[in-house]
Amino acid sequence: MRTTTPIEELDLYVWEGKADIVERVARCMASLDVEVTRADDTAVSPQRIAARASIAIVSVSVIDTGALVLRDWQATHGMPVIWVGAAPRDNDPAMYPAEYSYILPLDFTCAELRGLVSKLVVQLRAHSAQTAGADMLVAESESMRALMNEVDTFADCDTSVLVHGETGTGKERIAELLHRKHGRYGTGPFVAVNCGAIPDGLFESLFFGHAKGSFTGAALAHKGYFEQADGGTLFLDEIGDLPLYQQVKLLRVLEDGTVTRIGSATPLKVDFRLVAATNRQLPQLVKEGGFRADLYYRLAVIELLVPSLEERGAVDKIALFKAFVASVVGGERLDALPELPYWLADSVAAMRFPGNVRELRNLAERVGVTVRQMGSWDAPRLRRLLAGSGGAQPAAAEAVAPVVDRSKWDMAERSRLLAALDANGWRRKDTAQYLGISRKVLWEKIRKYQIFDEEPATGESE
Repeated sequence: MRTTTPIEELDLYVWEGKADIVERVARCMASLDVEVTRADDTAVSPQRIAARASIAIVSVSVIDTGALVLRDWQATHGMPVIWVGAAPRDNDPAMYPAEYSYILPLDFTCAELRGLVSKLVVQLRAHSAQTAGADMLVAESESMRALMNEVDTFADCDTSVLVHGETGTGKERIAELLHRKHGRYGTGPFVAVNCGAIPDGLFESLFFGHAKGSFTGAALAHKGYFEQADGGTLFLDEIGDLPLYQQVKLLRVLEDGTVTRIGSATPLKVDFRLVAATNRQLPQLVKEGGFRADLYYRLAVIELLVPSLEERGAVDKIALFKAFVASVVGGERLDALPELPYWLADSVAAMRFPGNVRELRNLAERVGVTVRQMGSWDAPRLRRLLAGSGGAQPAAAEAVAPVVDRSKWDMAERSRLLAALDANGWRRKDTAQYLGISRKVLWEKIRKYQIFDEEPATGESE
């Protein structure tokens, strides 16, 4: 049975070991635009993996013989892994690492293979759309342009970087940008770890890995995060949540550049760049005894501050919102719609988002789904959606204007803007052309002078 989900421009890398499955995989995928490569003896290009959707199909026999451990296992990281085993193991964590949840029996059918590959392709595309989100690239505001300059300046340094910022500001996006721009580590893996989500008692196993048979249930050798990041970047998010006894172990690896798996006596050299992030004040934690001073100084060789969404201002809010909505609605559908309504852009710009970019993205996704399903910018429905948007504080166009002191403003400039807007029917694009300025400059002036939609050109609001 053919899958109904289109599979195109896909690479399948097959580590078959003793399983003899490459030809069978190729036959099953022959009618689709898929390139099947026997990867046991072939170097896998990280650049190609980054450019095309890629999936690894790995026989358990490869792990059992240790062949995959001897070569660079990191070639398969960054893409989903389908494990093929002779006997059904039902995602048994004793046989497979917990993150490897895609399993096929050795006697898999073509329908089973295509169905699982189709499922993973959908996930890959969804992940690609999310990670390509504009929160990584939008830098219209002065604060974000300054941060991008800092990233460009220090991206190619080998030293550790500490990224500060509120929750939801996009610290991991900055870490990924630092990784991609690095000349040497940028071609290696990017391994992201949330330090606040590490289960008690599993730090050594997760970070250092374990040898086969080192404890009950350790049926496979497992690389820890340090080894997984070898040749690339290790990103430790929420580093301030790491307990003291774990901090000293991290510090030792940073100083020695070696790790020893649980159950092994052989130290292994690792070479990676460390980027850490936190929303906590580490100097204060150091004073309080909650964070090691020596580790802090080792991490904070370079420090970057990601501004909050409020600090970035209205221009970045609107640009991000548009990009997120577009990713949900889809290009063709969006092209068939009128431009984003000004009242909607104004409302989003006036909102406060305590959860920063993450919260803005959630709102944009809700708006995008509504617009996609309705086929229009349904103003009443969208206004209700904005009004019930959780932590955000909407300021609809018809809301009562705040009492402001305009005595310090250039009232002649404000009056000229009001007259121009009124003459052009309050259409921002036409008004900007009329005044001979860009829409961005016009928007900034509107925000500066607190001009509200349809404000009369004569007389001032109180």
